[in-house]
Amino acid sequence: MNMASSWKEWLRRLYVVSAFCSALCLGALKSLLVGPVAALILIAGNVGVILGLFPLHVSWTVYTLVKAKSLYAPLKLAFSFALPALLGIWLGLSIAGSVLVGVGYGFFTPWISSFEAFRHDDDSNKFFHCIVDGTWSTIRGSCTVVRDFADICYHSYPLYLKELREAPPSNQLQPLRFMDVPGCIIVGLMGLVVEIPLYTAIAIVKSPFMLFKGWIRLIHDLISREGPFLETACIPVAGLTILMWPLVVLGSIVLAIFSSFFIGLYGSVVVYQERSFKRGVAYVIAMVAVFDEYTNDWLYLRAGSMLPKPRYRKKKVANLTEISSAGENQSPEVKISAVLTEAPAMIMPRLTSSRSVREAIQEVKMVQVWGHIMRSCEMRGKELLDANVIKTADLYDWLRAKNSNDAGGIVGVGLPCYSFLQTLLASIKARCDGLLLLDNLVVNHLNRPQDRLLDWFFHPIMLLKEQIRVIELEEGEIRFLEKAVLLGSNLERMEGWKNGSLVPQEAVRAAQIQGISRRMMGMTTSISKFPTYRRRFKQLVKGLIVYSMEKEGGCHRNNSVHSV
Repeated sequence: MNMASSWKEWLRRLYVVSAFCSALCLGALKSLLVGPVAALILIAGNVGVILGLFPLHVSWTVYTLVKAKSLYAPLKLAFSFALPALLGIWLGLSIAGSVLVGVGYGFFTPWISSFEAFRHDDDSNKFFHCIVDGTWSTIRGSCTVVRDFADICYHSYPLYLKELREAPPSNQLQPLRFMDVPGCIIVGLMGLVVEIPLYTAIAIVKSPFMLFKGWIRLIHDLISREGPFLETACIPVAGLTILMWPLVVLGSIVLAIFSSFFIGLYGSVVVYQERSFKRGVAYVIAMVAVFDEYTNDWLYLRAGSMLPKPRYRKKKVANLTEISSAGENQSPEVKISAVLTEAPAMIMPRLTSSRSVREAIQEVKMVQVWGHIMRSCEMRGKELLDANVIKTADLYDWLRAKNSNDAGGIVGVGLPCYSFLQTLLASIKARCDGLLLLDNLVVNHLNRPQDRLLDWFFHPIMLLKEQIRVIELEEGEIRFLEKAVLLGSNLERMEGWKNGSLVPQEAVRAAQIQGISRRMMGMTTSISKFPTYRRRFKQLVKGLIVYSMEKEGGCHRNNSVHSV
């Protein structure tokens, strides 16, 4: 019995070694064939978007700087002096980032796909997937990246600027004095001069520690069969991680250099917030020690830092643990603003033990969340088309990007907001502790995707769900809320939709419902600026047009959808 088990163990190890070697060779071959094409598409596309839209970005930014009512005259003056430097940094970092992302995505995606092929359950198709996976999909993915980046530059950025122009003056934004303008400019330049070389030096000096400690951690997981080495099917991918760990270290150095630009410029914000040139200089000095201490903690080196760390805040800002523990009575916006008052975070890989595959598989992936959003919008859109609440002309107007506020608001904001409301109502009715998605999948605080952008929305959504649950809306009030989130301020369309709604007679009750609708529409508007969302929502609208044409018996007109 022991002899048979030992033979099985040796055969398993032989299978793993042969799988790793074959995936390594086939992945390298695919990387050499597909990588240059995918990298060229991504680099040329992104750089073309950057340079082609740069004159528009300059004009849009200058126009917003002049027209923004929420910015005081001294603050506009400070931005006008810093604008050339900021635009130059944007050009340099965006082009350099496009080159790095293009090379990394084009050459390493086919290689990693060869190892991912061994996760398929069917043994007979593993070799086929090892050859095919990551070839055409990588080229198609590079085109998708270019399209999403173009959406950010051409659609999302102007929307952010429009919101800034239309934002009223806020009492929370303290005015900048003219005497502070030179200090902001000098500290910002000083931050760039100091932080960039010192961050680069610290990252390079500590890179050998990160290299060897990372290898030790991964080899320990390999020997003890922990983390990514727990499952046999994932051992080839984990083996590739050991080989590619030097590139991860190199990427960390690049990220440290990129972070130093923004952390250095943040010194101007400290001067503006603290109204003190000395505290701005103290911030520039302190952030070098903070980065040194931060990297020591991540790499398990000596605690603290020998570099000076002067205090640059008049009163200490609460740390993240204090915010999270005391955040039960605070809104998510307050939590986020408290976090953002500190300097931007720095990114370093974690060297602790990795989670096992069984633990990671319980986490809901972001692609599942996007899939739910789009399928739910499609399902609700078909229901509204059947009820003649949304018209085909509304879909065409949004798809063609016409300047129609009613159609754009109903389709672009109202439809996803209406679908979002139905998800919240279904979650409340099911009494689940999170969001009830399609296929009876529940996303809560334990299994939600570990994504920083999602954190900005998940907690406000949970708070909004709790508010809707507490006020206990009646059936007629729910119908009124559906009208408010879908049709907005279009009174004519609201009166035409007879859905059994009941306008609350109490002023407080009506204000609560209107406040919920405004918050939901604001969240939906923010999510709609994401590039992936826009691309997928455009495909959804095309599908709704096809559905509407088929319902009306106009299938011969479907070709017009593809010409839009």
